[in-house]
Amino acid sequence: MAQIDYPAILDEAWQQHLAPRADNAPTVISTFAGCGGSSLGYSMAGFRELLAVEWNDNAVATFKLNFPDVPVYHGDIAKLSVDECLQLAGIEPRQLDMLDGSPPCQGFSTAGKRQLDDPRNQLAMEFVRLLRGLQPKAFIMENVSGLVKGKMKLVFAEIMRELKASGYKVKCRLMNVMYFQVPQSRQRLIWVGMREDLGIEPGHPGGQGKPITVRQALSGIEQLDGPSPKQGTKLHQCCREMKQGTTAAEFYGRNWGFNLYRLAWDKPSPTFTKRGGACGLIHPVLPRKCIRQEYQAVMSYPRQVIFVGTEEDARERIGNSVPPLFMRAIAQHVMTILTNG
Repeated sequence: MAQIDYPAILDEAWQQHLAPRADNAPTVISTFAGCGGSSLGYSMAGFRELLAVEWNDNAVATFKLNFPDVPVYHGDIAKLSVDECLQLAGIEPRQLDMLDGSPPCQGFSTAGKRQLDDPRNQLAMEFVRLLRGLQPKAFIMENVSGLVKGKMKLVFAEIMRELKASGYKVKCRLMNVMYFQVPQSRQRLIWVGMREDLGIEPGHPGGQGKPITVRQALSGIEQLDGPSPKQGTKLHQCCREMKQGTTAAEFYGRNWGFNLYRLAWDKPSPTFTKRGGACGLIHPVLPRKCIRQEYQAVMSYPRQVIFVGTEEDARERIGNSVPPLFMRAIAQHVMTILTNG
């Protein structure tokens, strides 16, 4: 069996990001851009980003450091008018190739209470508002799997109706990022829409191979000892005694340590959240939680990407983002559909 050199895969993807853009390169505007996970994926796919929209200060600082040539609207998307968006991007309606968006998912996530009236659920409607004003050829919208579970199906149906009513043919699919060179099992809903007048059916890419393991993902990253949790705490005991591939809840026999998991060398990482404390990933063999470089690797961020602030800031940015290699695959596929008609 051929060995997978995952650092080489990420380095090659980084070179795709750095490659000069042709004058006729496809264009994208990214809403809810975060630190730039989706943006990096689009750039790796050959897109030229005209504008990023984000309100979080640390995310904007990180984005600007890694994408110095991309204009950023740093503020509340609800206050960004269509006219200002067009002006900042330097385009007219119907000229944009792709509108991208990952509305904050806490209101939908299975990690939370999933409240129908959570105000964060309404941020998807801000994406719809800009979609109707910009009228791009296509759009991609991403969210969590919890949106098609239980009572959240009502919200999903409403979003679907609004997207179709905006003049787009729309398809939505639940996809796992681990089939797209991301060493993590992470299910996400992906909407793809094509403007109706183009007469093109939307579609999603097929998988690109077998899942990549934690061992492959962390190869080339020095196994630093790092800070150990405070002695005598449950977290300290978990980091020292939990077996690979188990959760803290399993270790203690009760629901403690939600989403705290010890990585297994020969499996992909599970989904992890932005939260710290009794959440996150424990190194497969070292008695500590994972560090930034390791979180970065299992989310398919090349080592060259720089994060601003503390380790906690970096984990939050990474945990909140879309894996770049996942978005690269989707963007490439949708652009191929658009090009070939």
